[in-house]
Amino acid sequence: MKKTAQSGFNIMAVGGAVCAMLCLIFAPAEAIESARYGLSLCAELIVPSLLPLFAVSSLLIRLRVPVSLGHLLAPAARRLWGVSGAGASAFLSGICGGYPLGAQTVAEMYGEGLLSKDESERLLGFCNNSGPSFLIGIIGSGVFSSRRAGLLLYIAHVLAAALVGILFRKRNAPLSPLRPVEAPPFSSALVDSVRQAVSAVLSVCGFVICFCVFSGLLDALGVFRAAASLIAGISSSEEAAVRVFLVGMLELGSGIGQMRALSPSLPLFALAAFLAGWGGLSVQFQTAAVLGETELSLRRHRIGRLLSGILSALLALLLGRLFLWN
Repeated sequence: MKKTAQSGFNIMAVGGAVCAMLCLIFAPAEAIESARYGLSLCAELIVPSLLPLFAVSSLLIRLRVPVSLGHLLAPAARRLWGVSGAGASAFLSGICGGYPLGAQTVAEMYGEGLLSKDESERLLGFCNNSGPSFLIGIIGSGVFSSRRAGLLLYIAHVLAAALVGILFRKRNAPLSPLRPVEAPPFSSALVDSVRQAVSAVLSVCGFVICFCVFSGLLDALGVFRAAASLIAGISSSEEAAVRVFLVGMLELGSGIGQMRALSPSLPLFALAAFLAGWGGLSVQFQTAAVLGETELSLRRHRIGRLLSGILSALLALLLGRLFLWN
């Protein structure tokens, strides 16, 4: 049965790859324009925001700072999420740095022996999140012309992540002890941190560009238009908003970019919160890339991102009704 399922999946994968190649051959202009957009997104947002954070986060881990911080955070983290203090510091990295810094931090801590396998996989469900610069600067100011709206989105996002962590909590789960290990020399730690940060950001940018091209080709072929029209007719929703949802489910940045053409409203605010919580299929692959050298499963990450999106949307509806559209 497993071999049959795997063979079927392989046939679908090959068929999809062939279709993608044909699309690239017969729609090169659209592919080039989409790739150019992806490159500009990487140059203007991803590399400037993620590369320094990746490098600093990796450096702090190598210098054993999470061990010191973990002793302070351990009591609250254990009661709230059933994780160690080091796990709590991974959560802080995720809500401060954006995708996929939280997953990168968990992978490095797991590799350093600071987190157990079960603890790491539970953390992946709620510590890999959108960062404040994206939510406040890009969505808040760029889409809703309001940093206040972005701040409310960020609050909803953090609360949703914390709630997902509670849902993933395990009673009496075995946690890795914070062992005092001597830190390497600063120069060596810095070189290794920068090297790993550059590699991780290149992987992230590669997936962003690929998914931008994929979304652009689907748009050029009319797939998004047809699907949005069908779903809008069934659900009595605005077709443009449905199209934003479909694009954002694949690639977050592209979906938010298309959202700028719509008039700000409470439902659009909730949609932005959901997309930021889900992160897009691109984020799933970015996370898989940073976890590539570990044996950590992505199952809880996928469930956590979906739950985070739903809870973020519900909290955004509440906060938007109270403070923006009252």
